[in-house]
Amino acid sequence: MTDFRRLTGTLLAAMGLILSAPQAYAQQPDRGDEPGLIADDSYQLDPEWQKQVVYYRTTEPPGTIIISTAERHLYLIQPGGRAIRYGIGVGRDGFQWQGLVQITNKKEWPDWTPPPEMIQRQPYLPRFMAGGPGNPLGARAMYLGTTVYRIHGTNRPDTIGTKVSSGCFRLVNNDVADLYDRVPVGTKVVIRQKPEL
Repeated sequence: MTDFRRLTGTLLAAMGLILSAPQAYAQQPDRGDEPGLIADDSYQLDPEWQKQVVYYRTTEPPGTIIISTAERHLYLIQPGGRAIRYGIGVGRDGFQWQGLVQITNKKEWPDWTPPPEMIQRQPYLPRFMAGGPGNPLGARAMYLGTTVYRIHGTNRPDTIGTKVSSGCFRLVNNDVADLYDRVPVGTKVVIRQKPEL
């Protein structure tokens, strides 16, 4: 009988841990942005997310940026039916969007002022952070229209290819610097949630 009670007690304790795990997990801070973390520049992206030239059919002119949130790729259209494809991190479920905008501003090592809505969801975030290696916006930022969204670098290269942001599009710092040097203010940006058929 003692063994039965011990087994029952162990099973009840295990069930309690299993049932409390989702609640404990839900209370964990959002790890999409980690201010102060210095990017690991030696981090090796999976080949799927590495910058490469690909064939890409579109009616958009060269110089246009097309973002596919479903694919988690950003395409910079080139002449001859090609594009430079970059792996990106996109907005988590509920924070993805689509539209047509232009790059309205560009900044190197941008400062970061999280919007009030983001601070409400992630109260641990600073209210302001100067640009630099520990800044979640990374090495470069390109501002999208009049929105609060940007194409920017990251101090979390491990988030490329994931859905973790609050609506911005993140690239590893080397890739965002490369893109930054290739596109001027005024560049057309097409954001699509679903792939074109």
